Amino acid sequence: MLDPIVVGKVIQREREKRGLSQEVVSGFADIGRTHLSAIERGIRRPTMETFFRISEAMGLKPSELMALIEAELTRPS
Repeated sequence: MLDPIVVGKVIQREREKRGLSQEVVSGFADIGRTHLSAIERGIRRPTMETFFRISEAMGLKPSELMALIEAELTRPS
């Protein structure tokens, strides 16, 4: 099952790794900063469209971001 906490954690980690603020990513993704914040905290689940926008705003292919999420989900605790 897709855990929204893990999805948000990976999105936040990748955003911070690239030195991007929530304001910048949300602006490029054309979503609200509070929406991105809620996704990163696992409160909201991104739609497929939003997921694509966020990944592209960070300079990643959606498949690359999903692979990072999948790796996190399958990592031993």
